Amino acid sequence: MADHVEVSEEQLAPVGDGIELCFQTFGSPDADPLLLVMGLGGPMTWWDERLCRQLADAGFFVIRYDNRDVGRSTRVEGRVSMSMLTRAFLGLRTRAPYTLDDLARDALGLLDHLGIVAAHVWGVSMGGMIAQTLAVAHPDRVRSLTSMMSTTGARTVGFQHPSLLPTFLSRSGDEAGYVEASVRTWRIIGSPGYPVTEEDVRRRATETYERGVSSQATARQMLAVLTQPNRTRDLSRVTVPTLVVHGLADRMVHVSGGRATSLAVPRSELLLIDGLGHDIPERLWPTLVKAVRRNADRAA
Repeated sequence: MADHVEVSEEQLAPVGDGIELCFQTFGSPDADPLLLVMGLGGPMTWWDERLCRQLADAGFFVIRYDNRDVGRSTRVEGRVSMSMLTRAFLGLRTRAPYTLDDLARDALGLLDHLGIVAAHVWGVSMGGMIAQTLAVAHPDRVRSLTSMMSTTGARTVGFQHPSLLPTFLSRSGDEAGYVEASVRTWRIIGSPGYPVTEEDVRRRATETYERGVSSQATARQMLAVLTQPNRTRDLSRVTVPTLVVHGLADRMVHVSGGRATSLAVPRSELLLIDGLGHDIPERLWPTLVKAVRRNADRAA
């Protein structure tokens, strides 16, 4: 069935403040809209096309997009230094070029561009933080929420080891350097229970590099993450059906972040997966599609 899914060309949507987001859709516009929000430094192609087709087969009109500062979407200005990131990591006051609220408004602008009043939203990692922000600040625009390998913004949960910070910001130079850095990173944060081949990691890294990468763009997104507020109290007011997914082997965002998110949102469903790290392994796609569909159906 997935071979017959309608797939649009990549397009640019003006979403306000001079920002254009690159996006692509899968499935019928008459189906339930599902907005996919990717994490730090990740282009929309990290939502694998085959996964998007499976979601469309499950009855969704799937929208994937590049956040600002990623892929083919608008790059913004504002230089971020390592000292700024370090200050933010330590919880010291730091001014970021933009915030998670700004990234959430970008997503709303994309929905407006498509004429969608409210959508189901699935965010991963930083994308989960953006999705949570949407559900908190714009509850009328979110039909259901799936937050995967993410956290509430509270500093006592969802932590990562400080050694990962330079890993994500190291200058990789040319394409070969970026690919090698991606291989090293995936050895740290990938899923031990659902391993992927090095060939697959290299293929995706090459595709990501060709869409456009920038260490400063990644730093701006990271500063938005490090300066995010604690949403725990606000999440207690979320009333839409909520699914929280987290891997027990996640070394990028500790599983305590997922547990805290589920505890904060009333009547949420918590799905903990043994052997899952900080990625979306192909072997889990059927499980995740069913879970997201089940959660969306609760909105009816």
